Amino acid sequence: MKKLFRFLLKSCLWFVVISVFWVFMYRYIPVYFTPLMGIRYFKNTNKTQTFKHKWVGLKEISLHLQKAVICSEDQKFISHNGFDMEAIEKAYQNNKTSKHIKGASTISQQTAKNVFLWPNRSWLRKGLELYFTFLIERFWSKQRILEVYLNSIEMGNGVYGAQAASTYWFNTSAKNITQNQAAAIAAILPNPRRYKAQPATAYITSRKQWIIKQMGFYGPLIFPKKKHEKSNN
Repeated sequence: MKKLFRFLLKSCLWFVVISVFWVFMYRYIPVYFTPLMGIRYFKNTNKTQTFKHKWVGLKEISLHLQKAVICSEDQKFISHNGFDMEAIEKAYQNNKTSKHIKGASTISQQTAKNVFLWPNRSWLRKGLELYFTFLIERFWSKQRILEVYLNSIEMGNGVYGAQAASTYWFNTSAKNITQNQAAAIAAILPNPRRYKAQPATAYITSRKQWIIKQMGFYGPLIFPKKKHEKSNN
């Protein structure tokens, strides 16, 4: 029992050390590949699926797209500490009575899951997601979290990140994407492997218009004072 306890203790300590180093390293260097990208690629045995990804700094991503994904996915992103407790409570109450399960993951949580973990749902993965969310909120600035999120999120079937999505859907760069185009991309994020930003269905068009309205209500995108160094742009 003592040997087992020591082994488990050492394993936990090594996990903490490695995970903290991993998160700290990604505070500075681009995230060119994620577990989600690998899983999607290797599940496609025929390798016929599109795979597009190109890292760009936050300054190379239009403010329209930054605001669109915040208004679509997590309007309290700038102010919360990684978790939206009000959204979690609402999702919990809904899921007790509804067959349609709602999530309450913030942009920070989605970033932690996409960059460090795997997509399948389980208590283990959820626990690790909370742990990595705490770490990135501790070691990264909000700008860095958004930068990594916008470069790692799936924005089409096999299309990852703002630059690849802007080129794939609208033949433009992430820096030059318009408000309407940004809202269209943000509208498909709940299920980017099923929905298309262009041509848009009636449902996506409706979501796009809602997002544009939310962007108007949201006002200017103002980040809190940086606690850490600037992102690698």
